[in-house]
Amino acid sequence: MTKIIIGDHIVKSFGEGDEQRNVLDEVSVEINEGEFVSVMGPSGSGKSTLLFALSGMDKVDSGKVVFDSRELSAASENELSDIRRTKMGFVFQQPTMLKNLNILDNIILPSMRDNRKNAEKISEKARVLMKRVGIAELEKRDVTQVSGGQLQRAGICRSLMNSPKIIFGDEPTGALNSNSAEQIMDIFSEINADGTAVMLVTHDAKVAARTERIMFMRDGKIVSELNFPKFDGTDMDGRVDKVLVKMWEIGI
Repeated sequence: MTKIIIGDHIVKSFGEGDEQRNVLDEVSVEINEGEFVSVMGPSGSGKSTLLFALSGMDKVDSGKVVFDSRELSAASENELSDIRRTKMGFVFQQPTMLKNLNILDNIILPSMRDNRKNAEKISEKARVLMKRVGIAELEKRDVTQVSGGQLQRAGICRSLMNSPKIIFGDEPTGALNSNSAEQIMDIFSEINADGTAVMLVTHDAKVAARTERIMFMRDGKIVSELNFPKFDGTDMDGRVDKVLVKMWEIGI
């Protein structure tokens, strides 16, 4: 398989002097094109920091991160911004939306930066994505007039506007009820089935069990992995049980 991300002995520390600690401690990881990956671990284990490092949102202190054959540590801030905007998509626990724009305008805003002349084409793509995730009727709604699950679907649409090679999700279901979380995971599974790699950080065993590879972190290191076949809608309880057993075995 072609590797889309290579993290090689990456170190990221916070604090100074005696209080300095490595949140990422010599972590090496590879993500393949089209892979569906999740990261689990207790708070402070380095999960989100790993996501930020692999996406170039955080500079690493040592080691290197290579994305799509490009070493991110050698890229300028403008180059990193372009890479994230054109080749990566991001979905966070709380989607950052502008309250003075409606749902459709929030979705298309990042894509309009370099393509103002193609506004109609961009809007049409957004509408196609909104229909795909079940929020087509909400395009004129304000962000305060939709539910958390609907807002998260809009965030997913926004992340897909530039046809990224990978979607990064940091606790994307963390603020949702179980039914909405399952629906969001259905969307991520569809995105992945279309060939887009997905990497999720989560505390939820049910979310992780939907992915094909789970990396477990503790104290800034990847301490174990668990692999599953692509989820086909069956044996969810069995997959969740295996995740919970692994978490118990490694003490997270």
